[in-house]
Amino acid sequence: MEQEFNNTINNGKITGTTTGTEKKVNVSVKSDTEEFEIIAKTFMGLENILAEELTQLGANNVQTGRRMVSFTGNKELLYRANVQLHTAIRILKPIAHFKARSADDMYDEIMKIDWSKYIGQGKTFSVDSVVYSEEFRNSRFVTYKVKDAIVDQFRERTGERPNISVTNPDIRLNIHIAEDNATLSLDSSGESLHIRGYRQNKVEAPLNEVLAAGMIMMTGWKGETDFIDPMCGSGTLLIEAALIARNISPGVFRKEYAFEKWPDFDRDLFDEIYNDDSQEREFKHHIYGYDIDMKAVNSARLNVKAAGFSQDITIEQQDFKDFTKPAEKSIIITNPPYGERISTPNLLNTYNMIGERLKHEFSGNDAWILSYREECFEQIGLKPSIKIPLYNGSLECEFRKYAMFDGKMKVFRNEGGIIKTEEEKKEMAQKHRFKQEREFKQRLTDTESNESGDIRSFKFFSFEKNHLGESLRKEKRPSRNRFDNDDNGFERKGRYQDKGRRSFGNDDRRQDRGRRSFDNDDRRQDRGGRRSGNDRGGKYAARGGFKQGGGKKSFRKDSDRQRGE
Repeated sequence: MEQEFNNTINNGKITGTTTGTEKKVNVSVKSDTEEFEIIAKTFMGLENILAEELTQLGANNVQTGRRMVSFTGNKELLYRANVQLHTAIRILKPIAHFKARSADDMYDEIMKIDWSKYIGQGKTFSVDSVVYSEEFRNSRFVTYKVKDAIVDQFRERTGERPNISVTNPDIRLNIHIAEDNATLSLDSSGESLHIRGYRQNKVEAPLNEVLAAGMIMMTGWKGETDFIDPMCGSGTLLIEAALIARNISPGVFRKEYAFEKWPDFDRDLFDEIYNDDSQEREFKHHIYGYDIDMKAVNSARLNVKAAGFSQDITIEQQDFKDFTKPAEKSIIITNPPYGERISTPNLLNTYNMIGERLKHEFSGNDAWILSYREECFEQIGLKPSIKIPLYNGSLECEFRKYAMFDGKMKVFRNEGGIIKTEEEKKEMAQKHRFKQEREFKQRLTDTESNESGDIRSFKFFSFEKNHLGESLRKEKRPSRNRFDNDDNGFERKGRYQDKGRRSFGNDDRRQDRGRRSFDNDDRRQDRGGRRSGNDRGGKYAARGGFKQGGGKKSFRKDSDRQRGE
């Protein structure tokens, strides 16, 4: 049921009903009990998956929008959302909602806010603008107007002005304008949350980490079987699968979060959340990755080591045409080349080969394939049980499930085999998803890709738990400030070049935080090395990645299940 944005806001808080899904994280009595509005941003097609994650995390008033999910929670939930969500790219905390019909209105409303509560003396700040308005057509103009109001207020009250920092500010602000409705928020994340921190090397057109996690979660796989990616590239799907299988928070590799610079930052509470491993679980199966390109294999192995999953993930050089039936029950999730960013000789023949291998060597298992071209899917030659619209960067793709079986479909069904679940039948019956609400294979411009600005925050849709996703809505797209291009579905450069990519060398907070350990005989036998206060030392000190301490990279020798590592 659609709900207008203004009607969902009551004195800066969202109103609505709480979903009835069981919550797996209890709110600590130590945290602030006051709840406030929070917005989690994601990619189109992953809204319902993110809403499920938030519900399980303990969020209230969960409502899905376009490329975003709104909810209410306290400070603990804000921290947990940043650290523990797999499918969020940014967490915002709105601090003001107002009408802005002109530049003067904008300036006056910003001046009403007491900025000394948010920006301390000597601190820097930046503003990111997202605009969908006939009045404000230039997002940079909005950015400058907000900055001017903040700076002028400090000059009037203190005689000094705060500095602006685009690359590494202390406080990050986000303003979203939909027609004359403006929402000003604190950005609690900093770098886009898809930048986990484990990627040491990449190949051409790597799959976004948030998208990879969303794909896996759409399948319902949580580690019950072996996992295979026969075209693994740099290993993103493999590592995200390992995080999901062990239920490890994807934020444990992060160097920092923007909320750590906020005046009200609660270090003890954050340390408690960071060190919380109560929901982690054992993974009794294995993850396999293959690629024909040895460069990709080497990149994937390096990333797997950095993430500390050498014992869970095996990567080998192998052509998909040589794929043979796995010995154990397995699932395949893969992202073959589309012929868009990666040129592939005989692209259609490649997809024909994929279909042939699946039919002859993967019976009794499910395969999920993300691709872009309809003619590629046609070459697979198999009937999918479900088709899910999903964006990969600027490409409108489909994520298709193939339930593999021996013999003819009629015989398989007569023997009690299930091709489509009732939920999949219901989803596939919504044919308008493709015919009316989007044109398959439609290309978007670079500025209209999966950017953080594509939040239509003036409309929400009630969330009903459904991991298969729901229809997408065609709407006009907002303009974007060029300073925030970090959420476009791919790794980016420029905005944080002074920080650079997080490595595991000298200036890496993970060196201090340490590595998670999943050795059977060494799984957190004492908590003496856990993260506490300014001391990041010890936690997860040997998960198979780079050794702790010092500035040089050093690989831990893995004696068990190296399997090509």
